[in-house]
Amino acid sequence: QIPEPPPSLTATVRRVIRPMVDGDVPAAAALLVRRHATHRDVSPLLAPLDQATAEVEVRALLDKDDAAGWVAEDAGAVVGYLLAVSHQPQWFGPNAYVHAAGWAGAHLEDLYAEAAAQWHAAGRLGHYVMAPASQVEPWFHLGFGVQHVHAAMPAVPRPADPRVRPVRPEDLPALPAVDLALDEVLQASPVFSRISHGTYDELLQGWVEALDTYEVQVAELDGVVVGALVAGEVGPDSSNAGIVKPEGAGFFAFAAVLQQARGVGLGRALGDAAISWAARTGHPSVCTDWRSANLGAARSWPSLGYEPTFFRLHRQLAG
Repeated sequence: QIPEPPPSLTATVRRVIRPMVDGDVPAAAALLVRRHATHRDVSPLLAPLDQATAEVEVRALLDKDDAAGWVAEDAGAVVGYLLAVSHQPQWFGPNAYVHAAGWAGAHLEDLYAEAAAQWHAAGRLGHYVMAPASQVEPWFHLGFGVQHVHAAMPAVPRPADPRVRPVRPEDLPALPAVDLALDEVLQASPVFSRISHGTYDELLQGWVEALDTYEVQVAELDGVVVGALVAGEVGPDSSNAGIVKPEGAGFFAFAAVLQQARGVGLGRALGDAAISWAARTGHPSVCTDWRSANLGAARSWPSLGYEPTFFRLHRQLAG
């Protein structure tokens, strides 16, 4: 009589990692629904996720021309999946980007081992993952670290600061300097971002267009505009859209203060004004995001009450 194989060998034989196909979408979506429900126990501001919406989210990624996905099967059932696309290579370089709907379920280590080998061979050396803040531990063991924070809080009116007021047309020429001040922070240590908002004329045009779509307020010192905020709705292409978006949330998109005006509480005043805007306009919550190494934001926004909902994780491979 042939002896039974040891349990570890049986598990290996039963487990299969294979390319993801369209027919895997329903099973992958079911795994995503379960992952999201577990995360909502920790981040209840997030909207619920049903099977139909999850299938739309997963299929939208799988249908992209540069999508690369794998599933883990155990005894013929899909028990885990990993799906990546290329995301903004002009800023991120050649990359594999796993959006929030791009993974769920078991055997993450084996899925990533298969995927990473092929991404590396294709020169996609920057690996990014959007992960629920309560479920990042497995990714840390695969060499990832936190790069970007997505956070939310209830929208409750905050005390007004007389130094913050609605923007006026005559303020526009001063606003590109606010963008450039944020660029300086993000490009310097310890962030070292490659992102740049553009030339003065491009920035000015962006502010002109923002007045038609977004809430814009400015901060003044001695009658001089030294800071600004932008708030509005979460756009469909935003990294805060989809399952990352809290239910009914407004979006605190931007706030910055000129270097010479920092240290007197204007950043916090702008943050308070954005939260009050969200409450005034009927949003039950407000969300925002920041680079984790941006020390000003990493200290200021949690102090206002923002709690992480998702992290963008990053791993850079050698060539």
